[in-house]
Amino acid sequence: MTLCRFLAATGVLLALAGCATGLQRNSDMAPVSAVDAAAFPVDERVVPERYVSPAHPGVELDSLATWPAPDGRTWLIASAKTAHTLVVFDADTGEWLQTVGGKEDAARTFKRPNGLAVHGDRLFVAERDNHRVQMLALPDFAPLGTFGEDQLRSPYGLWINEVSPGGLDVYVTDSFMYGKRFEIVPPLEELDQRVRRFHIELDGEGFRASYLGSFGDTAEPGALRVVESIAGDPAFDRLMIADERFPGSTGRNASTLREYTLAGAFTGRSLPEDTFATEAEGVALWACGPDTGYWVAVDQRETRTAFHLFNRVDLAPAGSFRGMTTAMSDGVAVHAAGTTAFPDGALFAMHKDEAVSAFDLADIARSLELAAECTGSR
Repeated sequence: MTLCRFLAATGVLLALAGCATGLQRNSDMAPVSAVDAAAFPVDERVVPERYVSPAHPGVELDSLATWPAPDGRTWLIASAKTAHTLVVFDADTGEWLQTVGGKEDAARTFKRPNGLAVHGDRLFVAERDNHRVQMLALPDFAPLGTFGEDQLRSPYGLWINEVSPGGLDVYVTDSFMYGKRFEIVPPLEELDQRVRRFHIELDGEGFRASYLGSFGDTAEPGALRVVESIAGDPAFDRLMIADERFPGSTGRNASTLREYTLAGAFTGRSLPEDTFATEAEGVALWACGPDTGYWVAVDQRETRTAFHLFNRVDLAPAGSFRGMTTAMSDGVAVHAAGTTAFPDGALFAMHKDEAVSAFDLADIARSLELAAECTGSR
């Protein structure tokens, strides 16, 4: 589908009353200039955002998770690292609904929150500078407890696998570094601690946590040097882990996604060389059926973020796209369930650490000519 046809088909959301900076409408977004176009691959599609939220500078938004609220809204929850808070947006509009934590919220405290994961009515938050994972009950964000303090050194990303009724395996990336400026990657023999796994047994409003150990390859091809985002797919016994660009790294595949099994073994496969022009960041699974769908991987560009898609079955490239505005993205979240504004689901992405962007999954599926079950026809 051409850009003009997308613009004609894309609805315009009203700006929110009372915001100093309104939602950026599709018609307000700058077109791709000749200079910009020359800097991007010719086969990379353009999919306009349905909205870009108002900017909130200085809080350093990072990771995203969604949750269907009791009032019918879908919440888009973001971690705000330097503000030491969580931020809740309306996923349909990008409206900032509430802030959780901070100086005026003594009941809920965070210290540089990063990775987020939702399971049922429970929110898991990785706190880098508290060296722990905190669990909270939604919708009130009531603290339920913490775990990992004795093992985690610098936790970043989270992924949860339900292995039994009430039994969860929680995977946490641990990107501890050395040096005065934390610029030195640990030696290979210590990289077997890059992902830590915990087992959680839910018990009413409480839980019991046990440590299952760590993993990470200690040989060059599969070593995880700087880790953050992680996501899994039990149907294919697969973890996709972002190995970010580290200080002094060179080569065409210095930053990529590496494939591990759920048990923590490197499969010998990473995404193809030259997939990421800059740095591999957020990763999310778009499941269109029990065993169909796509992986969405973020290429964190300063100009416009690229989103690379890979077939869920064999990781074959399925196309790439960029928005008209979204840039320097960290976390992403796929919400495949329909909402009021997104009946076919949405992809949410961070924009320049200060806003969130939303893409309609149906727009992406049509533009990249994806499987029929991933479009509005499913």
